[in-house]
Formats: sequence, structure tokens, C-alpha cells
Amino acid sequence: MKSGKLLLGLISGAAAGAIAGLLLAPKKGTDTRKAISQTSDDYISGAKGKINNFTDSLNHKVDALKAKSKANLTNSKSKEKINEAKAEVHEMKAS
Repeated sequence: MKSGKLLLGLISGAAAGAIAGLLLAPKKGTDTRKAISQTSDDYISGAKGKINNFTDSLNHKVDALKAKSKANLTNSKSKEKINEAKAEVHEMKAS
């Protein structure tokens, strides 16, 4: 008889918990799943944007470094000035 009462208590407790969960839930399940999905999409798009900004900035810094090194290695003053200007433009874009 003890196991029968225990089983009845477990089943009635589970049913009471399910009913309480349904009655006290602040939103429908579909609304909750949509909210979770939207939030995760927002985080993913934000992370992608930050990664893209970082890679763009890094690319501009590399291009600026290349232009500076070309300016230092060139023999012509005009080419040196052109490469220095390119370096400055890439540095401004990287900022």
C-alpha cells in the first residue's frame, strides 16, 4: 500500500505543478520562444557587426603599415609623399 500512495502522490504533485505552471506563466510558449529567438538573433548580429568592424580596422592598419614601409623604401620624394598620404588615410579609417 505504501508504494501505491507514493505513486499517487507523485502523479498528483506532477499534475498540480503542471497546472500551476500553465496558470502562472507570464506568456504563451510560442511568445517565449519567439522572444528567445529574437534576442539570440540580436546578439548574433551585434557580434557579427563588431567582428566586421574589427577586421575592417585591422585591414586599414595593415594597409597603413604597408604604405608607410613603401614610403620609407622609395627613392622618389613624390612616391614617398603619396605613400605617406595613403598611410594617413588608412590610419584615419582605422580609428
